[in-house]
Amino acid sequence: MSEIRKQMAQQASQFPEAFWGEAAQAIDWSKPWDKVLNSTNDHDYQWFVGASLNTCYNAVDRHVINGRGEQAAIHYDSPVTQTKQTISYLELQQEVSRIAGGLKQLGVEKGDTVVIYMPMIPQTLYAMLGCARIGAIHSVVFGGFAANELATRIDDAKPKAILSASCGVEGNKILAYKPLLDDAIAQASHKVQHCVIYQRPQQQAELLIGRDVDWQALVEQAPQADCVDVAATDPLYILYTSGTTGSPKGVVRDNGGHAVALAWSMKHIYDIDAGDVFWAASDVGWVVGHSYIAYGPLLAGATTIVYEGKPVGTPDAGAFWRVIQEYQVKSFFTAPTAIRAIKREDPQASLLSLEQLASLKVLFLAGERCDPDTLNWASDTLKVPVIDHWWQTETGWPIAANMMGTDPMPIKPGSPCLAIPGYQVEVLDESGQPVAANETGSVVIKLPLPPGTLTGLWNNPQRYQAGYLARYPGCYLSGDAGYIDEDGYLYIMSRIDDIINVAGHRLSTGRFEEVLCQHPSVAEAAVIGVHDPLKGQLPVGLVVLKQGETIAQSSLYEQLIQLVRSEIGAVASFKKVSVIERLPKTRSGKILRGTMKKIADNQAYKMPATIEDASTLELVESTLSHLGYGK
Repeated sequence: MSEIRKQMAQQASQFPEAFWGEAAQAIDWSKPWDKVLNSTNDHDYQWFVGASLNTCYNAVDRHVINGRGEQAAIHYDSPVTQTKQTISYLELQQEVSRIAGGLKQLGVEKGDTVVIYMPMIPQTLYAMLGCARIGAIHSVVFGGFAANELATRIDDAKPKAILSASCGVEGNKILAYKPLLDDAIAQASHKVQHCVIYQRPQQQAELLIGRDVDWQALVEQAPQADCVDVAATDPLYILYTSGTTGSPKGVVRDNGGHAVALAWSMKHIYDIDAGDVFWAASDVGWVVGHSYIAYGPLLAGATTIVYEGKPVGTPDAGAFWRVIQEYQVKSFFTAPTAIRAIKREDPQASLLSLEQLASLKVLFLAGERCDPDTLNWASDTLKVPVIDHWWQTETGWPIAANMMGTDPMPIKPGSPCLAIPGYQVEVLDESGQPVAANETGSVVIKLPLPPGTLTGLWNNPQRYQAGYLARYPGCYLSGDAGYIDEDGYLYIMSRIDDIINVAGHRLSTGRFEEVLCQHPSVAEAAVIGVHDPLKGQLPVGLVVLKQGETIAQSSLYEQLIQLVRSEIGAVASFKKVSVIERLPKTRSGKILRGTMKKIADNQAYKMPATIEDASTLELVESTLSHLGYGK
């Protein structure tokens, strides 16, 4: 660990009030705090108690006041609709204050909840910031989500209004949102008073008289709304994440800690200052879109990109490079699965010229574990540092990362580097004792968590306590398994549930997948542990080949089995592997290993709400059946 990093980590852990009090100077407060950290015990703590502010003011208005009104706040780029638009900070202020005024006219007040069910268009950011402007709590649900899943979120959040659009565009398909929204409202017990619908030219929606309001008509006659002060500890938003029980968990984020942490992270982790262009190729339905499309870049006075498209297919595997060149992106953030998709379609990077990347200084990867092969391919291809970093919906910003704006450290493929100052990360065994260096265990974070992390689950303190705090007293349970090496570098190998127990040997799926991806024909891999009456569990591998690969499958399987045997050992008992056309994933790119495991063990499973392509489960069923598993 470098001296700079060591000093920052020590100050954040030993003197958190001084550390975060200094960081909070980057935010404009309407009333200063009485106390930076108010902690009665490990579980009961709050940041910036007594302070008040407005997140929308900090993300929008202050930049206009400080002379940055003409600067681009948002570049909207939609290859699927052939639409491009640049919105300045002044234009953003006007649009946000109008939708905020419209919400106020509909009776939405400070402390009310609003559900946002929209595609990747600028109006979605206007909606989020408009809620923040008047102190309403927004809950964004991924556009196009199934009606029954949207209904469960409506019943939990109990919104006074819903903001939606007539449709989304995915590839060459138009997905009508209004029928899904109507179905969800019909299913929900909570009855919403108003739905504001943004009519897109690709498909118009039929409005229900008395309940539905046309977005454009609303904002044209609404007065502009001023920013409303809220307590730093008041909720900014609820973001639902899938729970192990199948019922969604509403992660709650506060206003004050969130603004401080995101502003700090933009500078120190992502090396972004006011005026720079930052692109997170995600969706605002996920935490990445909340933190690093909608809020983080705007809090920093930077320019953010709203991209309505895919890494491949809109139109090809060169789409990302075109956007980076066109908007002079300095720092780029995407998921490893996006890089794998590009690598699979264009393994030689024939669609990339390095001139396109002249502005690019660094690529960040997160959302799932990045195997070393993917990281090395990206690094060799793009000729910039490729930074794997680790965080969660619950934390809202990185737990472990290379701090490219302050103290870049040597990159170790497979590791997201060291814990960020403010996060005290440990690896514990089943009894709660720290394990030795390089030994796998449960990754936990000592309490209190730093600013910007979850303050609890919406209306469910018991579930928060049971799910995150009860297993290891004084610590937050991340749910991930991993280890810390002798240099302090953290390695996240899998979810705790994805640890395979082979005859008493605990092995991570991440390690298997890392080895399988070393094979030159393999684009990506998934490994699951299936039930075995003799050894408890056995690993089974599914691999996706690179585009155009012609290797004989029997030869490939033999090579892969031997590769695992030489890298992990005979103890792994790895004997079954098969090629599959596509892996089942969530829309954010996470492989659905738990569902695949249930299929293999012939257990009942619920169709995951966040699945990107339901047909991939049929591929899994067929492939596992050929291997002797499932039905």
